[in-house]
Amino acid sequence: MKRIIVTGGAGFIGSNFIFYMRQAHPEDRLICLDKLTYAGNLSTLAPVMGDGNFRFCKTDICDREAVYRIFEEEKPDIVVNFAAESHVDRSIENPSIFLETNIIGTSVLMDACRKYGIERYHQVSTDEVYGDLPLDRPDLFFTEETPIHTSSPYSSSKASADLLVLAYHRTYGLPVSISRCSNNYGPYHFPEKLIPLMIINALHDEPLPVYGAGLNVRDWLYVEDHCKAIDLVIRNGRVGEVYNIGGHNEMQNIEIVRLICDRLHKPESLITHVTDRKGHDLRYAIDPSKIHRELGWLPETKFADGIEKTIDWYLKHEDWWQPIVTGEYRNYYERMYGNR
Repeated sequence: MKRIIVTGGAGFIGSNFIFYMRQAHPEDRLICLDKLTYAGNLSTLAPVMGDGNFRFCKTDICDREAVYRIFEEEKPDIVVNFAAESHVDRSIENPSIFLETNIIGTSVLMDACRKYGIERYHQVSTDEVYGDLPLDRPDLFFTEETPIHTSSPYSSSKASADLLVLAYHRTYGLPVSISRCSNNYGPYHFPEKLIPLMIINALHDEPLPVYGAGLNVRDWLYVEDHCKAIDLVIRNGRVGEVYNIGGHNEMQNIEIVRLICDRLHKPESLITHVTDRKGHDLRYAIDPSKIHRELGWLPETKFADGIEKTIDWYLKHEDWWQPIVTGEYRNYYERMYGNR
């Protein structure tokens, strides 16, 4: 039995990780730390809130006293850090909160790990720390040796955290690992992100805002496949190593939007091209050879099946996303797309 702290567990990937772990390792105790910012939704965790092997703590990972208290109480074996501000547009609008949570919060967690001792600290990072690849070189992929070359305050904050994690390993001997993943999709994805945004807008016959010509390419991975990869890394991955996790499923943004229109029987005339994002990365593509070679991981969900499951989930769970697309999120949406 492992005692595992999962930070950011009320968010998209963190909550899916908790659901996966409860099924795959029901003997483990999971302790979720989440500040419940706009993207953290406590209702997401309703299915596990009554579970005796699950505890939720409304906690900011930058709050050193609170984090240390939980470590004292729970004596965790493993820490998996999903907690992060993660939306590029928001980082352009207000960089400071990204620096606070993504860098300082990471340092607080690792200081707690040093003080109380753990088997593994795992940092959930992103392929965005590598910058981007040219559209006309489909033969190029991000490997673990690709130099860091960030494009936004968000990716810069994540890269900074990665460097800090590796420094704690070298300086203090902290047993760490890092995973850098391509774009995830699936249930409980916050509506500001591309796929849920397009699904929800299309359902309401509202404009589908696409940056520029929509030719930017992303590598898409179903979220449960990502969760399985992280589980393998924290149990069997080598200490001090970085593992890239990718789906080998590259698609242009405009292709994704057209696919959603087709699946929902909505006209492509809803697509509205808006002014491109500042510093918009052209292409992400991950080479996951290392995690396959060392841990035997491969993505299991074909995109055609995963997107079908994702769209069906949003059709069946309006009670989850409807409250989100009002209030503060609506104000943010208008700022981002209203005059572009």
